[in-house]
Amino acid sequence: MISRPILALAAASFGIGTTEFVIMGLLPDVAGSLHVTIPQAGYLVSGYAMGVVVGAPIVAIATSGLPRKTALLALMALFIIGNLGCALAPSYGLLMAARIVTAFAHGAFFGIGAVVASDLVPREQRAQAISLLFAGLTLANVLGVPFGTALGQAAGWRAAFWAVVAIGVIAGLAIVRYIPAGLPGNRGGLAREFRALGRWSVLLPMLISTLASTSMFSLFTYITPLLEDVTQISPRGVSGVLLMIGVGFTVGNLVGGRLGDRNLLRTIVGGFIGLIAVLVALCFASRSIVPTLPLLILWGGLVFALVSPLQIWVVDAATDAPNLASTLNQGAFNLGNATGAWLGGIALTAGANYQQLPLLGALVAVIALSCALTTLFNPRVMPVAIRPAE
Repeated sequence: MISRPILALAAASFGIGTTEFVIMGLLPDVAGSLHVTIPQAGYLVSGYAMGVVVGAPIVAIATSGLPRKTALLALMALFIIGNLGCALAPSYGLLMAARIVTAFAHGAFFGIGAVVASDLVPREQRAQAISLLFAGLTLANVLGVPFGTALGQAAGWRAAFWAVVAIGVIAGLAIVRYIPAGLPGNRGGLAREFRALGRWSVLLPMLISTLASTSMFSLFTYITPLLEDVTQISPRGVSGVLLMIGVGFTVGNLVGGRLGDRNLLRTIVGGFIGLIAVLVALCFASRSIVPTLPLLILWGGLVFALVSPLQIWVVDAATDAPNLASTLNQGAFNLGNATGAWLGGIALTAGANYQQLPLLGALVAVIALSCALTTLFNPRVMPVAIRPAE
């Protein structure tokens, strides 16, 4: 199952995940070096996320006619250039621009990479293949971000981006060596691809992807103050909890891929039911570390168990436009990132406390579950290839 082509894609995924999140551990260093405030440096995180949202359709259209291997290599080149810009940026504005350039490669790489990964394995193993692609992203939270943060703090924040450039070069060479050259790009024209995107059967899983990510980031954005102020964990202890959540991400992602290949709809519905239960429990249990830690690990696992099943749903729903639909679904996930952070902020401004944020995530997950359950009453929105077994 773990073939060299998929490992090459996972290596690129690891680099992309590291560059996306490592900046959060280096905000004070970046702010001091470029003479901006820490909140201003924080915009480098949201700027990247919006770069993914905006860049996903643009880059998907630009690469739609390219063979998939060529498109992946072009995206890795853009990724390397963007991180070189980050490492060399002499000012805050140029660093923001370089982050956005890097983000443009993000959505399209995961979108096209998911299609390639699913094409390289038997049909009954496609969700697992996509989960292995995303394993690079989850491992970035466990290994890449802590290592990059430590490197940046020891050798200067630019060193972290130089390390990511090296990862990008290695991943690019692996793609050259191991990804087959005979995978065609879009042959049906952009008009046909956009017509496919207008179908509710394609838009529904994208909506659910957005809601899943919104639920996650309505809590995850504020996880540090929740742990420090409610659970009364020290800043050093918070780092350990975040590491364990990253382990939950990784394990849940792999388990979700395996279960998704067995029964896709049941995995998605069961994942949301479990997510709702854990979030409600977390609201009442978060004052003590003993229940909070296992609940957060389980929460992380359930969140990422949904990623590859939702991605394969989109790919199968848009068989005549897989590259564009798969890429736009990455934009949907990142739109959820920004929306979740915004909703959490709105709730806190309105008077909610950190302990109540899991209930907000649970409410959004209930909406997502309701959307998924509509397929039981209208099976036509679920492609035949991934309908639950009779």
